[in-house]
Amino acid sequence: MTYAHLLEETRRVAAGLASLGVSAGDRVALWLPNVPAWIATFFACAQLGAIAVAVNTRFRSRELADIVGRSGCKVLVYWPGFRRADFAGVLDACVPGDFPALSSVVVYAEEGDAVPASAIGRPAVPYASLERSAPLLTSVAAPGTGCAIFTTSGTTKAPKFVLHDQQTLAGHAFDVVRGFGLDEASVSFLAPPLCGVFGACNALAAIAAGRPLVMLPSWDAAEALRQMDKHGVTHFNATDDAIAQLLDQTPRTPVLPGVTFVGYAAFNPAMDDLVARADARGLKLVGLYGISEIQALFARQDENASIEDRMLAGGRPVNAEAKVRARDPDSGEVLSHGESGELEFLAPGSRMVEYFGNPEATASATGADGWYRSGDLGYMQADGRFVYLARMGDALRLGGFLVSPLEIEGVVQEVEGIEGCQVVGVMQGSALKPVGFVTLKAGATLDESAAIAQVATKLARYKVPVRLFSIDAFPVTEGTNATKIQKHRLRDLAVQKMSAPG
Repeated sequence: MTYAHLLEETRRVAAGLASLGVSAGDRVALWLPNVPAWIATFFACAQLGAIAVAVNTRFRSRELADIVGRSGCKVLVYWPGFRRADFAGVLDACVPGDFPALSSVVVYAEEGDAVPASAIGRPAVPYASLERSAPLLTSVAAPGTGCAIFTTSGTTKAPKFVLHDQQTLAGHAFDVVRGFGLDEASVSFLAPPLCGVFGACNALAAIAAGRPLVMLPSWDAAEALRQMDKHGVTHFNATDDAIAQLLDQTPRTPVLPGVTFVGYAAFNPAMDDLVARADARGLKLVGLYGISEIQALFARQDENASIEDRMLAGGRPVNAEAKVRARDPDSGEVLSHGESGELEFLAPGSRMVEYFGNPEATASATGADGWYRSGDLGYMQADGRFVYLARMGDALRLGGFLVSPLEIEGVVQEVEGIEGCQVVGVMQGSALKPVGFVTLKAGATLDESAAIAQVATKLARYKVPVRLFSIDAFPVTEGTNATKIQKHRLRDLAVQKMSAPG
């Protein structure tokens, strides 16, 4: 698809959505995998001044009903014929009352797909009919117009709706072009899904650069490798799991000879050796930092730095005007370099407008001084870079110090026979103490006392777990980009085990 073709399709889809009653301020749910129709519909909404609501393609019926219903979407766009996800079955399990504002359903289809006449009690309009509309040549787009809603990855409560306007989405895209070295020879590959801010920011950056963007409807490591070779991909950003899968597809070194930049997001603590493994295969990985509220590619490490630095999440903001600080969450004191606290960001070029429909949460996260309180634990470095450690909810206040559980987990995982570790905090008397859960390698057993004794030789006493418990698997939830471990369930289990007799 050429950019001229994309522009033409966008204008036609905008006219089609307008005929369905979509106008400025209305919400349109995009429940599609990585296909050009997602991008065309996204820009069509922007042309109308409407807001595209990015819906996770992994959502089940309850989650779909919550997001589409609570955001008040007027139109839902989906692909019932997609083979990799049962969109039709998930929607059929909902009831019409779940979507009080929904007036129409748009059905995307490819060759051989059947298009239903209705869905969830609403008329079903073929996406192809929108494409046949006369192009809409007028636009109400403006810099401060709300443009996109992304959902936070809620695990214990309903996700919040992160609203971005057009100027921050476009501005961040051009910051990424400059900060990630996209130029007239670049070809990007889209690994993460468009339904999350990670995928959307990657796609918008490629479009801002006016360069080719290669994408697949869903992640397939073998096919991704073939397409990267075929199209001469030079840049991509992905999760650690996806990159590890790419390395496993071929024994060749370099594994991707044409690739000049790879940003990676670390979600799997068991892959702390990934940067070194990739380096040995000629693939230089660079740690990233981003969140929905200030966009996904907010900061990056230097590709010329050491492995130890490149494996850290964080780095230097891609927008030169952005500022970062770490504050003590209890005293409010701005901390010195190397001291861990809550990361706060002054990011006028990429910060969200608000949590849509939730002024209380917006006020709580964004103070009068304009700094966004991220809820992330990290610290500043003397050269202006920052390091992300963990979510504040996962951080532990041990012995009077904020401690990242990752530090403890890494040492526990060095014990022979232990494959993975997750550490949570449990009150013991008047003090918070670390408690670890471990998964074991095949055939291994846990000698709790010996393992704790070994850890105690490498960590300060207040960081040493008071108990280690074996578990078959960690409880998880499916996020937009990766599977995330549910720390709150481990905390509950730790309390239960610590209070059990004997």
